Amino acid sequence: MPDGAGPGGRPPGTPRSQGGCPPPRTPPGILVAVAHGSADPRAAATIAELAAAARERSPGLDLRTAFLGHAPPSLPQVLGTIEAGRQVTVLPLLLTAAYHSKADIPRMLARTPRPRVSYGATLGPHPLLLNAMERRLAEADPGSLEDPARTAVVLAAAGSSDPKANATIARMAAQWQARTRWFAVRPAYASAAEPSPAAAVAGLLRDGAPRVVVATYLLAPGLFADRIRQAALAAGAAAVSPALGACAEVAEVLLDRFAAAGSTRRTAA
Repeated sequence: MPDGAGPGGRPPGTPRSQGGCPPPRTPPGILVAVAHGSADPRAAATIAELAAAARERSPGLDLRTAFLGHAPPSLPQVLGTIEAGRQVTVLPLLLTAAYHSKADIPRMLARTPRPRVSYGATLGPHPLLLNAMERRLAEADPGSLEDPARTAVVLAAAGSSDPKANATIARMAAQWQARTRWFAVRPAYASAAEPSPAAAVAGLLRDGAPRVVVATYLLAPGLFADRIRQAALAAGAAAVSPALGACAEVAEVLLDRFAAAGSTRRTAA
């Protein structure tokens, strides 16, 4: 993004309290943010950092984290520690709506005898996540933003057996291309769908891209992030950005989703 401005003209990562705007009001109740989970300890550490960033941006926020697998605590364990009568919002820390957000988490909530549980939307897609990927790309390869017309981007996601989730990534790639001067932006998937990140890199180089970089559309480091990086570099990528992690844009998206869930009062059943 040439001018570095986010939606509404706010630079990426600028707190909402700047520019004359009041800080966000923390919705009442408890937010339980549910991440995928990984056996890689870097993933849990990243989720803890993201939670800390959200709390810093929204003082008074009662935010607790849970994992779908591979790491404690589970969602039922966290919900079991919350006293009856408290309003709870469960938010999936997932970048696309697929099986985990559509089936896994709702099934867990249906088994939880709590009448006051609201269920929020996944983090992505969201315009600020494109800002976050640009931030990570600039950190990994400053030249990619200095001369975008000579740089092609592979938008590398985890991939899903849900075609709608993969189509969301393809739409994001098209939107990113439309708002920038990249040579091209193409979607790729680390699993369950094609093309792979390596195939997308090779295809762009064959199509004449002067250089190719890979934007890792994952929330936290782990197996998929490592796989994307190794395969893309081997295929000729000039740089691969790290996972989005706890950058300011992701923390703001988390708070936006929490506020939206509180306003619509969508109840999981």
